[in-house]
Amino acid sequence: MVQPITKAIFPVAGLGTRFLPATKANPKEMLPIVDKPLIQYAVEEAISSGITELIFVTSSSKRAIEDHFDTNFELEYRLAQQGKSDLLDLVQKIVPKGVDCIYVRQPQALGLGHAVLCARQVVGDEPCAVLLADDLIDCSTPCLKQMLNVYHETQASVIAVEKIAPEDSDKYGIIAVDKSFKGQGYIHSIVEKPKMQDAPSNFAVVGRYLLSGKIFEHLSRLTPGRGGEIQLTDAIASLLKEEKAMGLIFDGTRFDCGSKLGYMQATITLGLRHPELGNDFRSYLKETVESF
Repeated sequence: MVQPITKAIFPVAGLGTRFLPATKANPKEMLPIVDKPLIQYAVEEAISSGITELIFVTSSSKRAIEDHFDTNFELEYRLAQQGKSDLLDLVQKIVPKGVDCIYVRQPQALGLGHAVLCARQVVGDEPCAVLLADDLIDCSTPCLKQMLNVYHETQASVIAVEKIAPEDSDKYGIIAVDKSFKGQGYIHSIVEKPKMQDAPSNFAVVGRYLLSGKIFEHLSRLTPGRGGEIQLTDAIASLLKEEKAMGLIFDGTRFDCGSKLGYMQATITLGLRHPELGNDFRSYLKETVESF
């Protein structure tokens, strides 16, 4: 019987340099998309997919993330006293009952693979999910849920991918798959940020992974790779020599909120859909665009 996945790792220790000066004192993951911080979208995706243990790999500058997912007694008391029950309910449901938040420090910025390895003592030898908050994935069925369905069918690791322009290969991990690959299939190999002419396909890894517990063994054996960092892609490449892994093109839209353009695109898209603000925001955008 396939082992259930209940733990998710959120690597959130990065410096967010692409958003300076906004991220000088505020974690990038706490930048708002309309009225929720970026990290909350990934957390909500995990919880709605059945994850019950949220493991945040943080650094000393990320206390705001811990505070956001903690209880704020003073705020809740004041909301209750003021009769603002809707806001009180909203705040209290950020982390539902039955879901635990665990925080692990990454002592040095040694890459995504190293960040995942920092969570090993919490995860143990269990399979786990890894979610990168930079990738806000907008789906009717949560992306992680789609991946879990494939995991239960195949009993293999699952990596979310999307088709990219060949010239963007050097920005992503790229998978090699059969030529008949149309949305789901076994991964033959994976390489980190190859040049366009060396890329095995134009299917790129995005920030969602379901990984066998053996990934930690492979991470622990790695030496620093590209950029002097421990690359998760290199550990997956090593894991593929022992186990199968599936590539999945998810049904949904990814916003690269690690870039300023992607962040703005996510804000506009979700703003237009907002139940309270959407109509007024749509009118404002139309008037603004016509005035330029």
